[in-house]
Amino acid sequence: MNILFVHNNFPAQFQHVARALSLDPQVNVAAIGSATAQPMSNVTLQKYPPLQVNVTATHTFARRFDVECRRADQVFAAATSLVSAGFRPDVVVAHPGWGETLPLRAIFPEARMIAYCEFFYGPHGRDVGFDPEFPAMSPREVVGLNAKNAATLLALVDADEGISPTPWQRSTYPTEFQGKIKVLHEGVDVDVARPNAHATLRLADGRILTGADEVVTYSVSSLEPLRGLHIFMRAIPKILIERPGAQILIIGDETKSPYGVQAPKGQTWKAHYFAEIENKIKPGHVHFTGALAHHDFLSALQLSSAHVYLTYPFVLSWSLIEAMSCGCLVIASDTGPVRDVIDGENGIRFPFFASEQLAGHVIDALEHPTRYRRMRSKAREQAVERFDMRRKCVPQFLAILGREPVASWLANA
Repeated sequence: MNILFVHNNFPAQFQHVARALSLDPQVNVAAIGSATAQPMSNVTLQKYPPLQVNVTATHTFARRFDVECRRADQVFAAATSLVSAGFRPDVVVAHPGWGETLPLRAIFPEARMIAYCEFFYGPHGRDVGFDPEFPAMSPREVVGLNAKNAATLLALVDADEGISPTPWQRSTYPTEFQGKIKVLHEGVDVDVARPNAHATLRLADGRILTGADEVVTYSVSSLEPLRGLHIFMRAIPKILIERPGAQILIIGDETKSPYGVQAPKGQTWKAHYFAEIENKIKPGHVHFTGALAHHDFLSALQLSSAHVYLTYPFVLSWSLIEAMSCGCLVIASDTGPVRDVIDGENGIRFPFFASEQLAGHVIDALEHPTRYRRMRSKAREQAVERFDMRRKCVPQFLAILGREPVASWLANA
């Protein structure tokens, strides 16, 4: 059996299932990705070069699609190279978000096509227009937003089926396509992301944090409003007034905003919002760690006294699932994607914009840690029950592909 994965940043969401398939002696695995794609043992990786294009002459509605078509041309060349080398996939699993799926049906007309359905843009009920702190879209901008779905819609037409990681994310797609999409999360390694009472973390200033410290964690891939940075930052002064010994860890890249609104020119969102509170707090209690190595990130979760997660109605972060798996006390925004996993018994939900309420929940968690032991246990239990990549998620994905986990993967996953 031949299986092809297509993702500009391979392996990305396909990491676990690609690894499992790569160890199956009856499966040949190939992948197509951009220059940022990472090699994997027993996987033939065909990279295409970085895209250099100026679309200023293209109509504003069509600029994204123009770029996607040019990327599709590069994927066309990469796929043709695989065919020339004798590889023809029986199944293609691809993320349509960057136009990479556009040529696949034409090149592989007999292959079974599975689209990874992460998010469908829209002007209502999602990230756009959610936050009144930012200007609403004009009708013309809404047209441009809808046009961003062009490649995804074509992928859904071509696909035999789709996979979406959560029910809410599937719900963003047009009703007429939702019946084609299964809900299946890629999962996390719950044997690695697990509670550890002995976890420690060394900060940049040399201080070593342990579970005996009052540690508040907030983790995102990038520090930006879409993930509630402004809401959390505004809660910090009150938290530190009531719990002056608390240590606040803000984990994430501060230099870019890949999803939401860009920071004011010449600034980062970190600097922009920290300026609001800097004179209200004592130095040495708020630590911007940047992006941490995964083992350090897990250590931060394992010693966390309260873990804050906020998001607009948008893609759910892996970090929330790993926080649950580590047995964190999760305090999260009451938004659509969060409701899929945090139910009030395994974590706390609060209105997204309620910084004062957020601060109150964190303060109570620090004052009364034993009160939340059951909630932490439920978070761990449900992470294992629903998101165990080894025993649940990957086997389900393999079943869709007509395969079963091989012993070597089960032993070394």
